[in-house]
Amino acid sequence: MSPPILFLEDTALTFGGTPLLTAASIAVAAGSRICLVGRNGSGKSTLLRIAAGQIEPDSGERFLQPGKTLRYLTQEPDFSGHSKILTWVEAGLAEGDDAYRAQFLLEELGLEPDADPSLLSGGQARRAAIARVLAPEPDILLLDEPTNHLDLPAIEWLENELSGSRSAIVMISHDRRFLEKLSRETVWIDRGVTRQLEKGFAAFEDWRDKLLEEEDTERHKLDRKIVREEHWITHGVSGRRKRNVRRLGELAELRRNRASHQSRPGAVNILSNEAEASGKLVAKLDQVSKSFGDNRVVSNLSLIVHRGDRLGIAGPNGAGKTTLIKLITGQLQPDSGTVKLGVNLEPLVIDQKREMLKPGWTLREALTDGVGDQVKLGETRKHVVAYMKDFLFSPEQAGTPVDVLSGGERGRLMLARGLRNPSNLLILDEPTNDLDLETLDLLQEFIADYAGTVLLVSHDRDFLDRICTSILYSDGGGRWTEYAGGYSDMIAQRGSGRSKAEPIRKTESKPSRPKSAPQPAAKSKLSFKQKHALETLPGEMKKLETEIAKLKNALEDPDLFSREPKKFETYAAALAERETALSAKEEEWLELEMLREEAGNS
Repeated sequence: MSPPILFLEDTALTFGGTPLLTAASIAVAAGSRICLVGRNGSGKSTLLRIAAGQIEPDSGERFLQPGKTLRYLTQEPDFSGHSKILTWVEAGLAEGDDAYRAQFLLEELGLEPDADPSLLSGGQARRAAIARVLAPEPDILLLDEPTNHLDLPAIEWLENELSGSRSAIVMISHDRRFLEKLSRETVWIDRGVTRQLEKGFAAFEDWRDKLLEEEDTERHKLDRKIVREEHWITHGVSGRRKRNVRRLGELAELRRNRASHQSRPGAVNILSNEAEASGKLVAKLDQVSKSFGDNRVVSNLSLIVHRGDRLGIAGPNGAGKTTLIKLITGQLQPDSGTVKLGVNLEPLVIDQKREMLKPGWTLREALTDGVGDQVKLGETRKHVVAYMKDFLFSPEQAGTPVDVLSGGERGRLMLARGLRNPSNLLILDEPTNDLDLETLDLLQEFIADYAGTVLLVSHDRDFLDRICTSILYSDGGGRWTEYAGGYSDMIAQRGSGRSKAEPIRKTESKPSRPKSAPQPAAKSKLSFKQKHALETLPGEMKKLETEIAKLKNALEDPDLFSREPKKFETYAAALAERETALSAKEEEWLELEMLREEAGNS
């Protein structure tokens, strides 16, 4: 194994008298792919900042091999001092770095280089920050929640980009699919210490559960041993005095070990507070269309939502997912078409944008709406501290201002506030943002047991796979298509996901220009990406033609279907897929050739 180019050893840090990290270590070798996992508040982001050199720990050793470069993706980028995205991204380059990569990555990510950073949306700001850390191609990349605020095309693009990167990567993410695809090692922060698994995230949860089971067994053995020793001290036959003194000392040591044992955090206790059942029909949309000015968000959509459905709504940022939710639930009237709602609907919206939290509220006030110390749960009441414990808040946090809660804690608070109310139609807008993996598991179980209907807006592919009975996906231009099953089923039905060479769709709104300002002229030259595609497409088309010829030759065997029907079906499906791909590449090559001729490029 190659020596580490970055390592932390026995790192300890205390905040406000409470130890956050007590013995945290991590070793990063060249080309490593490490995922850093743990509960919200366990110190993942803090450890990453210590690794980046931004925080000085109370004790421990940090080593970065001389000459090695490191870049850290923060959750909140600082654009101060820059009026253009391009200059901000270029400021992250060092002497000798390829200056053109900054502009290339911004183009890949669908951002205007001259745009004002202060006008960026959350998703655009995250894309700009990603461009800044990727542009230098550093030896080490430290990524804190890189997929936050990104839409599905951007997440898939980032996965492809990181898969081909030579940088060592340490990543924190709540996106299971992202971690499974990219990680090869796992570091788990648990109660201030780190434990390492020499496998990727896909193997982590089984390994973690086994460790916790072994810990429970050892604690039970210790408890039984203490009971036996206490019984001997009380009822045993006295022997030599020295022996008694020794056993008394051993008992005291056992008690100290038991007292020093730090129990692991409990689990979120999400209870359903359901209203009476709705009618069998929840909503029926017939040829519904909706536009905002020239922007057509929904075009001739027909859809039926039945009681008990779990409908996932997915697509690029700016596609109109929130608008679609409002149309389905009758909050917004369509420009044309009809929306029919079912009877006895009790909707509950949980919006992870945190807009329902008042500034200055404490945790207690947020759960009681500022009245008393009881939480109203439908027709019953529960003391606020007991209800806080259900969502992993300690009694000491009752007076904590919501403004200082972490992202994961605010996510749990929004769930706690929303689930107080009875409902039979649950509308979840990005519920997975900032939640730790254990809470996501419990939220998934809650939704599975929920008797009502669920409308889910999410970019989390694993969560969509686990929850949804169908996916409504944006095809662009206001067109929406419903696919049976989860996200992976949708990809299979569409034929394929977004290819690596396909650009990210620029669906996010761009910084507005004054109406009087002239619009920029169309580019007269091919971009770097277009030139590269023009060079590589002929080879890709030739490879597809070879594969098509082989498949056709195999299918010409008259006995193949009767002899091996499954193989016949596999070959036929592969042939159709490759013929579709060849057609798309031929069309792309033809368009690029025409652009090259118009631009006069050789």
